[in-house]
Amino acid sequence: MAERLRLDAVELEEFMRLLDGSVTSLKGLRNALSGATVGGLGTNDLDKACEDFQEDWKHGAEQIGQQAEDLSKIIGQSKDAFLEVEDALVKALHKPGKTNDDVVEVPK
Repeated sequence: MAERLRLDAVELEEFMRLLDGSVTSLKGLRNALSGATVGGLGTNDLDKACEDFQEDWKHGAEQIGQQAEDLSKIIGQSKDAFLEVEDALVKALHKPGKTNDDVVEVPK
């Protein structure tokens, strides 16, 4: 079972970096589009449809950005918690007098 309990902290850090980069890109895109106007593209119906799309896109991009930020934080917290438990297990298993038959309780 222990072979299945693996965490690659370097990979998680890279994933968090990529998520943070995506959030930055989305913010840049939203800023670039915020000044774009849709008037005069064609008919009033087309102008209205473009305006509606821009509002929907802005809201959707904000939501995606917030979820990516939240996911990055959760991954970081999970990684920290895993490493803390792993450290506690290593310390508990290396205490003098412990054998493989001893029960080791992991702190919550």
